[in-house]
Amino acid sequence: MSRPDAVARGGVRLHVDGVSVEIAGRRIIERIALTAEADVVGLVGPNGSGKSTLLRTVYRTLKPTTGRVQADGRDVWAMPARTAARITAAVVQDSPSDLELTVAECVATGRIPHGRLLGADDADDRRAVEHAMTAAGVVSFADRNVSTLSGGERQRVQLARALAQEPRVLVLDEPTNHLDIRHQLELLSLVRSLQITTLVTLHDLNHAAAYCDRVIVLSQGSIIAVGTPEAVFTPDLLHEVFGVRAVGLTNPLTGRLQLVYTLGSQP
Repeated sequence: MSRPDAVARGGVRLHVDGVSVEIAGRRIIERIALTAEADVVGLVGPNGSGKSTLLRTVYRTLKPTTGRVQADGRDVWAMPARTAARITAAVVQDSPSDLELTVAECVATGRIPHGRLLGADDADDRRAVEHAMTAAGVVSFADRNVSTLSGGERQRVQLARALAQEPRVLVLDEPTNHLDIRHQLELLSLVRSLQITTLVTLHDLNHAAAYCDRVIVLSQGSIIAVGTPEAVFTPDLLHEVFGVRAVGLTNPLTGRLQLVYTLGSQP
């Protein structure tokens, strides 16, 4: 994957203010508050902690029961859907895999929020699509049908589609699922290089430590800790939230925090 500058336009301030979500009488997340602006913020936590639910309120698929989500000072739920899509793009886990579109056609649909009913209709659209496909490393299979791709290839196509929107806020729900280790690192490196406001859920704590400016730890629908990976990923917190025994080291190749963990009680 390469990193053409044209896929990024600079981030805007994302502000989640006291957001709660209740489904079938059960609170899934409770009064979540966070702010991000032109940085990469990682959401981590055990399964069922509310990470994906929170993301859905940001990219407008699940309306908060209480609270507000603002992008660039505007309530995303008060905007027309197309306006919101020009600001925020999402790569989600449950994207359709049976699309009867070529990769190039699928990526071009990312231009629809900019007023093009059929996607890439003019020179600016074509340029945005080309740059997004190059950045996500999908040019080599541009003419293949999306339904014929592997899970990892489809994930990269969805990233390219999101980048073609030229978003100011990028939301990623477990974006490294289905990817081999090289493509995991390339994708996260690309995301970090975009310099736009990014909210990403990650299961791999070492990915969060290596690529996120800040991390937010959720447990049972509430925020437990916020800060840099070095400040948040302490042995006590990792034991309390994840039930593992952990030690933080310095990765000799990157200089970033590297976690080593195992099952067992804290000493």
